[in-house]
Amino acid sequence: MKKPPIGAYVVEIGTGKVGTVMGHEGPYLQLRPIGGGREWDCEPDGVRVATPGERLRASTAHANARSRGEVP
Repeated sequence: MKKPPIGAYVVEIGTGKVGTVMGHEGPYLQLRPIGGGREWDCEPDGVRVATPGERLRASTAHANARSRGEVP
């Protein structure tokens, strides 16, 4: 897969984590979870574009965790 552009929403295939592309560093993508958090690196071949449903689920999960006080 070609490197997705900065700001694209992707799913890391191996883990199922949804993230936003924050940058390209060497051969890797830098991803950040929806709602913020610690970035992680991933190979471009290890991601696919997130569906609208996956984006919504990730956003809802973050909002629910925040309402329970689990994230700042």
